[in-house]
Amino acid sequence: MAAPTASIPLVLSPARRRVSTSGLILAVASALAFSSSGPFVKPLLEAGWSLGAALLVRMGVAGLLLSPAFFLALRRQPGFVRRHWRLLLGFGLMPVLGCQLFFFSAMQRMPVAVALLIQYLAPVLLVVFVWLRTRRRPSALVLWGSAVAMVGLVLVVDISGASFDLLGTVVALCAALCVCAYFVISERAGDDLPPLALAAGGLLIGATAMGILCLTGIMPFVAPDVSVVLAGVEVPWFVPMLWVAAIATTLGYAFGVMAVPRIGSRVASFVGLSEVLFALGFAWMFLAEVPAPIQFAGGALILVGVILVRADARSDVEDAVSPAAPVP
Repeated sequence: MAAPTASIPLVLSPARRRVSTSGLILAVASALAFSSSGPFVKPLLEAGWSLGAALLVRMGVAGLLLSPAFFLALRRQPGFVRRHWRLLLGFGLMPVLGCQLFFFSAMQRMPVAVALLIQYLAPVLLVVFVWLRTRRRPSALVLWGSAVAMVGLVLVVDISGASFDLLGTVVALCAALCVCAYFVISERAGDDLPPLALAAGGLLIGATAMGILCLTGIMPFVAPDVSVVLAGVEVPWFVPMLWVAAIATTLGYAFGVMAVPRIGSRVASFVGLSEVLFALGFAWMFLAEVPAPIQFAGGALILVGVILVRADARSDVEDAVSPAAPVP
Protein backbone atom coordinates (compact mmCIF):
# COMPACT_ATOMS: atom_id res chain seq x y z
CA MET A 1 0.00 0.00 0.00
CA ALA A 2 2.88 2.37 0.77
CA ALA A 3 4.38 2.32 -2.73
CA PRO A 4 1.31 3.57 -4.67
CA THR A 5 0.66 6.28 -2.08
CA ALA A 6 4.23 7.54 -2.27
CA SER A 7 4.09 7.73 -6.06
CA ILE A 8 1.08 10.08 -6.22
CA PRO A 9 2.94 13.33 -5.37
CA LEU A 10 5.58 12.47 -7.99
CA VAL A 11 2.86 12.27 -10.64
CA LEU A 12 0.90 15.35 -9.57
CA SER A 13 3.76 17.64 -8.60
CA PRO A 14 4.64 18.89 -12.12
CA ALA A 15 0.97 19.49 -12.90
CA ARG A 16 0.48 21.37 -9.63
CA ARG A 17 3.53 23.50 -10.39
CA ARG A 18 2.12 24.38 -13.81
CA VAL A 19 -1.23 25.34 -12.26
CA SER A 20 0.48 27.45 -9.61
CA THR A 21 2.68 29.20 -12.16
CA SER A 22 -0.25 29.96 -14.44
CA GLY A 23 -2.15 31.28 -11.42
CA LEU A 24 0.66 33.68 -10.52
CA ILE A 25 0.85 34.91 -14.13
CA LEU A 26 -2.92 35.45 -14.24
CA ALA A 27 -2.86 37.27 -10.89
CA VAL A 28 -0.14 39.66 -12.05
CA ALA A 29 -1.97 40.21 -15.35
CA SER A 30 -5.15 40.98 -13.41
CA ALA A 31 -3.35 43.53 -11.22
CA LEU A 32 -1.80 45.10 -14.32
CA ALA A 33 -5.21 45.42 -15.98
CA PHE A 34 -6.94 46.84 -12.90
CA SER A 35 -4.15 49.35 -12.29
CA SER A 36 -4.86 51.22 -15.53
CA SER A 37 -8.37 52.19 -14.39
CA GLY A 38 -7.40 55.18 -12.25
CA PRO A 39 -5.13 57.00 -14.72
CA PHE A 40 -7.77 56.63 -17.46
CA VAL A 41 -10.84 57.46 -15.36
CA LYS A 42 -9.29 60.42 -13.52
CA PRO A 43 -9.19 62.75 -16.58
CA LEU A 44 -12.84 61.92 -17.36
CA LEU A 45 -13.97 62.80 -13.83
CA GLU A 46 -11.97 66.03 -13.99
CA ALA A 47 -13.60 66.83 -17.36
CA GLY A 48 -17.14 66.62 -15.92
CA TRP A 49 -18.11 62.96 -15.94
CA SER A 50 -19.91 61.84 -12.79
CA LEU A 51 -18.72 58.81 -10.86
CA GLY A 52 -22.07 57.08 -11.41
CA ALA A 53 -21.79 57.42 -15.18
CA ALA A 54 -18.20 56.17 -15.28
CA LEU A 55 -18.95 53.14 -13.08
CA LEU A 56 -22.15 52.25 -14.93
CA VAL A 57 -20.43 52.25 -18.32
CA ARG A 58 -17.41 50.42 -16.90
CA MET A 59 -19.40 47.60 -15.30
CA GLY A 60 -22.06 47.41 -18.01
CA VAL A 61 -19.66 47.06 -20.93
CA ALA A 62 -17.45 44.59 -19.07
CA GLY A 63 -20.48 42.52 -18.07
CA LEU A 64 -21.69 42.38 -21.66
CA LEU A 65 -18.28 41.35 -22.95
CA LEU A 66 -18.13 38.46 -20.47
CA SER A 67 -21.83 37.57 -20.75
CA PRO A 68 -21.29 34.67 -23.23
CA ALA A 69 -19.56 32.76 -20.42
CA PHE A 70 -22.54 33.37 -18.13
CA PHE A 71 -25.12 32.25 -20.69
CA LEU A 72 -23.01 29.21 -21.58
CA ALA A 73 -23.07 28.18 -17.90
CA LEU A 74 -26.86 28.65 -17.87
CA ARG A 75 -27.23 26.38 -20.89
CA ARG A 76 -24.89 23.68 -19.63
CA GLN A 77 -26.12 23.61 -16.03
CA PRO A 78 -29.87 23.65 -15.42
CA GLY A 79 -30.52 25.41 -12.13
CA PHE A 80 -27.19 27.28 -12.28
CA VAL A 81 -28.64 30.51 -10.86
CA ARG A 82 -30.65 28.65 -8.22
CA ARG A 83 -27.52 26.92 -6.92
CA HIS A 84 -25.16 29.88 -7.05
CA TRP A 85 -27.32 32.98 -6.66
CA ARG A 86 -25.83 33.83 -3.26
CA LEU A 87 -22.28 33.86 -4.59
CA LEU A 88 -23.30 35.75 -7.75
CA LEU A 89 -25.22 38.35 -5.75
CA GLY A 90 -22.44 38.67 -3.20
CA PHE A 91 -19.83 39.10 -5.93
CA GLY A 92 -21.90 41.73 -7.72
CA LEU A 93 -22.74 43.78 -4.62
CA MET A 94 -19.38 43.59 -2.81
CA PRO A 95 -16.30 43.11 -5.04
CA VAL A 96 -17.91 44.81 -8.06
CA LEU A 97 -20.21 47.55 -6.75
CA GLY A 98 -19.36 47.96 -3.08
CA CYS A 99 -15.60 48.15 -3.45
CA GLN A 100 -15.76 50.96 -5.99
CA LEU A 101 -18.46 52.95 -4.20
CA PHE A 102 -16.78 52.70 -0.80
CA PHE A 103 -13.34 53.53 -2.15
CA PHE A 104 -14.43 56.60 -4.11
CA SER A 105 -16.57 57.74 -1.16
CA ALA A 106 -13.55 57.46 1.12
CA MET A 107 -11.45 59.29 -1.46
CA GLN A 108 -13.80 62.29 -1.21
CA ARG A 109 -13.11 62.59 2.55
CA MET A 110 -9.38 61.85 2.68
CA PRO A 111 -6.31 61.84 0.44
CA VAL A 112 -6.29 59.16 -2.24
CA ALA A 113 -3.09 57.71 -0.79
CA VAL A 114 -4.68 57.11 2.61
CA ALA A 115 -7.80 55.54 1.08
CA LEU A 116 -5.57 53.25 -1.00
CA LEU A 117 -3.53 52.26 2.03
CA ILE A 118 -6.61 51.29 4.04
CA GLN A 119 -8.22 49.44 1.13
CA TYR A 120 -5.07 47.42 0.55
CA LEU A 121 -5.05 46.20 4.12
CA ALA A 122 -7.18 43.41 2.62
CA PRO A 123 -4.32 40.83 2.46
CA VAL A 124 -3.62 41.30 6.17
CA LEU A 125 -7.34 41.10 6.97
CA LEU A 126 -7.48 37.80 5.06
CA VAL A 127 -4.56 36.43 7.09
CA VAL A 128 -6.37 37.42 10.31
CA PHE A 129 -9.65 35.93 9.01
CA VAL A 130 -8.04 32.54 8.27
CA TRP A 131 -6.25 32.68 11.62
CA LEU A 132 -9.55 33.17 13.46
CA ARG A 133 -11.47 30.66 11.35
CA THR A 134 -8.92 27.83 11.63
CA ARG A 135 -7.48 28.87 15.03
CA ARG A 136 -4.06 28.12 13.59
CA ARG A 137 -1.37 30.75 13.84
CA PRO A 138 0.11 31.77 10.48
CA SER A 139 3.72 30.77 9.85
CA ALA A 140 6.56 33.18 10.52
CA LEU A 141 7.03 33.63 6.76
CA VAL A 142 3.43 34.80 6.34
CA LEU A 143 3.64 37.17 9.32
CA TRP A 144 6.96 38.64 8.19
CA GLY A 145 5.73 38.86 4.61
CA SER A 146 2.60 40.70 5.74
CA ALA A 147 4.65 43.19 7.78
CA VAL A 148 7.19 43.85 5.01
CA ALA A 149 4.49 44.24 2.35
CA MET A 150 2.53 46.71 4.50
CA VAL A 151 5.66 48.81 5.14
CA GLY A 152 6.29 48.84 1.41
CA LEU A 153 2.70 49.88 0.76
CA VAL A 154 3.03 52.80 3.18
CA LEU A 155 6.12 53.99 1.31
CA VAL A 156 4.48 53.59 -2.10
CA VAL A 157 1.29 55.52 -1.34
CA ASP A 158 3.18 58.26 0.59
CA ILE A 159 0.74 59.37 3.33
CA SER A 160 3.00 62.02 4.87
CA GLY A 161 1.04 64.98 6.23
CA ALA A 162 -2.35 63.28 5.83
CA SER A 163 -5.09 64.10 8.35
CA PHE A 164 -7.35 61.55 10.04
CA ASP A 165 -11.04 61.31 9.13
CA LEU A 166 -13.13 58.82 11.12
CA LEU A 167 -15.98 58.38 8.64
CA GLY A 168 -13.58 58.19 5.72
CA THR A 169 -11.56 55.54 7.54
CA VAL A 170 -14.69 53.46 8.21
CA VAL A 171 -15.77 53.68 4.57
CA ALA A 172 -12.27 52.76 3.36
CA LEU A 173 -12.30 49.74 5.69
CA CYS A 174 -15.60 48.71 4.09
CA ALA A 175 -13.81 48.86 0.74
CA ALA A 176 -11.07 46.62 2.19
CA LEU A 177 -13.69 44.10 3.33
CA CYS A 178 -15.16 44.11 -0.19
CA VAL A 179 -11.70 43.34 -1.56
CA CYS A 180 -11.47 40.43 0.90
CA ALA A 181 -14.85 39.21 -0.37
CA TYR A 182 -13.46 39.32 -3.92
CA PHE A 183 -10.71 36.84 -3.07
CA VAL A 184 -12.83 34.63 -0.81
CA ILE A 185 -15.70 34.31 -3.31
CA SER A 186 -13.33 33.85 -6.27
CA GLU A 187 -11.73 30.92 -4.46
CA ARG A 188 -15.09 29.12 -4.66
CA ALA A 189 -14.96 29.08 -8.45
CA GLY A 190 -14.35 25.76 -10.18
CA ASP A 191 -16.02 23.28 -12.53
CA ASP A 192 -19.46 23.79 -10.98
CA LEU A 193 -19.09 27.59 -10.86
CA PRO A 194 -16.95 28.61 -13.86
CA PRO A 195 -14.75 31.62 -13.01
CA LEU A 196 -15.77 33.64 -16.07
CA ALA A 197 -19.45 32.98 -15.39
CA LEU A 198 -18.94 34.25 -11.83
CA ALA A 199 -17.23 37.41 -13.09
CA ALA A 200 -19.88 38.02 -15.77
CA GLY A 201 -22.79 37.49 -13.41
CA GLY A 202 -21.25 39.74 -10.77
CA LEU A 203 -20.56 42.54 -13.27
CA LEU A 204 -24.08 42.37 -14.69
CA ILE A 205 -25.57 42.48 -11.17
CA GLY A 206 -23.30 45.37 -10.22
CA ALA A 207 -24.22 47.29 -13.37
CA THR A 208 -27.92 46.71 -12.72
CA ALA A 209 -27.60 47.99 -9.16
CA MET A 210 -25.67 51.04 -10.35
CA GLY A 211 -28.30 51.66 -13.04
CA ILE A 212 -30.99 51.71 -10.34
CA LEU A 213 -28.93 54.16 -8.27
CA CYS A 214 -28.55 56.44 -11.29
CA LEU A 215 -32.22 56.21 -12.32
CA THR A 216 -33.38 57.12 -8.80
CA GLY A 217 -30.97 60.04 -8.63
CA ILE A 218 -29.01 58.62 -5.70
CA MET A 219 -25.93 58.58 -7.96
CA PRO A 220 -25.84 61.45 -10.48
CA PHE A 221 -25.43 60.42 -14.11
CA VAL A 222 -23.48 63.02 -16.08
CA ALA A 223 -21.58 62.00 -19.22
CA PRO A 224 -20.70 65.05 -21.35
CA ASP A 225 -19.08 64.76 -24.78
CA VAL A 226 -15.57 65.83 -23.80
CA SER A 227 -11.97 65.30 -24.82
CA VAL A 228 -9.17 64.43 -22.42
CA VAL A 229 -5.38 64.44 -22.62
CA LEU A 230 -3.50 61.16 -22.23
CA ALA A 231 0.28 60.99 -22.67
CA GLY A 232 0.16 64.46 -24.20
CA VAL A 233 -2.41 63.48 -26.84
CA GLU A 234 -5.99 64.78 -26.89
CA VAL A 235 -8.51 61.96 -27.37
CA PRO A 236 -12.34 61.75 -27.25
CA TRP A 237 -14.02 60.47 -24.09
CA PHE A 238 -14.80 57.04 -25.48
CA VAL A 239 -11.10 56.13 -25.86
CA PRO A 240 -10.29 56.04 -22.12
CA MET A 241 -13.77 54.74 -21.30
CA LEU A 242 -13.47 51.81 -23.69
CA TRP A 243 -10.02 51.03 -22.32
CA VAL A 244 -11.29 51.03 -18.75
CA ALA A 245 -14.32 48.87 -19.59
CA ALA A 246 -12.88 46.44 -22.15
CA ILE A 247 -9.31 46.09 -20.84
CA ALA A 248 -8.99 47.22 -17.23
CA THR A 249 -12.30 45.84 -15.97
CA THR A 250 -13.01 42.89 -18.27
CA LEU A 251 -9.51 41.44 -18.20
CA GLY A 252 -8.95 42.45 -14.58
CA TYR A 253 -11.94 40.47 -13.29
CA ALA A 254 -11.55 37.63 -15.80
CA PHE A 255 -7.88 36.97 -15.02
CA GLY A 256 -8.43 37.55 -11.30
CA VAL A 257 -11.20 34.99 -10.79
CA MET A 258 -9.22 32.47 -12.83
CA ALA A 259 -6.08 33.05 -10.74
CA VAL A 260 -7.45 32.79 -7.21
CA PRO A 261 -8.53 29.10 -7.31
CA ARG A 262 -5.08 28.21 -8.64
CA ILE A 263 -2.94 29.92 -5.99
CA GLY A 264 -5.37 30.49 -3.12
CA SER A 265 -6.94 33.67 -1.81
CA ARG A 266 -4.05 34.55 0.52
CA VAL A 267 -1.27 34.51 -2.07
CA ALA A 268 -3.53 36.12 -4.67
CA SER A 269 -4.35 39.00 -2.31
CA PHE A 270 -0.66 39.76 -1.76
CA VAL A 271 0.11 39.53 -5.47
CA GLY A 272 -2.78 42.01 -5.90
CA LEU A 273 -0.68 44.63 -4.10
CA SER A 274 1.29 44.94 -7.32
CA GLU A 275 -1.72 46.84 -8.66
CA VAL A 276 -0.49 49.88 -6.71
CA LEU A 277 2.92 49.63 -8.38
CA PHE A 278 1.46 49.25 -11.86
CA ALA A 279 -0.84 52.23 -11.20
CA LEU A 280 2.21 54.37 -10.45
CA GLY A 281 3.68 53.31 -13.78
CA PHE A 282 0.51 54.14 -15.73
CA ALA A 283 0.22 57.51 -13.99
CA TRP A 284 3.85 58.17 -14.92
CA MET A 285 3.32 57.27 -18.57
CA PHE A 286 -0.09 58.86 -19.22
CA LEU A 287 -0.42 61.63 -16.63
CA ALA A 288 3.24 62.64 -16.22
CA GLU A 289 3.09 61.93 -12.45
CA VAL A 290 6.68 60.90 -11.71
CA PRO A 291 7.10 58.53 -8.70
CA ALA A 292 9.50 59.55 -5.91
CA PRO A 293 12.57 57.39 -5.13
CA ILE A 294 11.01 56.27 -1.83
CA GLN A 295 8.09 54.82 -3.79
CA PHE A 296 10.46 52.60 -5.74
CA ALA A 297 11.90 51.39 -2.43
CA GLY A 298 8.36 50.66 -1.22
CA GLY A 299 7.71 48.68 -4.38
CA ALA A 300 10.76 46.53 -3.68
CA LEU A 301 9.50 45.82 -0.15
CA ILE A 302 6.08 44.80 -1.47
CA LEU A 303 7.81 42.36 -3.82
CA VAL A 304 9.83 40.92 -0.92
CA GLY A 305 6.64 40.54 1.14
CA VAL A 306 4.89 38.67 -1.67
CA ILE A 307 7.89 36.35 -2.08
CA LEU A 308 7.90 35.57 1.65
CA VAL A 309 4.20 34.74 1.67
CA ARG A 310 4.51 32.61 -1.45
CA ALA A 311 7.49 30.77 0.03
CA ASP A 312 5.41 29.57 2.97
CA ALA A 313 5.69 25.80 2.76
CA ARG A 314 2.35 25.24 4.44
CA SER A 315 0.49 27.26 1.80
CA ASP A 316 1.91 24.98 -0.88
CA VAL A 317 0.60 21.94 0.96
CA GLU A 318 -2.81 23.52 1.44
CA ASP A 319 -3.00 24.50 -2.23
CA ALA A 320 -2.14 20.97 -3.31
CA VAL A 321 -4.98 19.39 -1.34
CA SER A 322 -7.51 22.22 -1.71
CA PRO A 323 -10.81 21.01 -3.25
CA ALA A 324 -11.14 24.40 -4.94
CA ALA A 325 -7.95 23.91 -6.90
CA PRO A 326 -8.70 23.27 -10.58
CA VAL A 327 -7.78 19.99 -12.18
CA PRO A 328 -5.48 20.64 -15.15
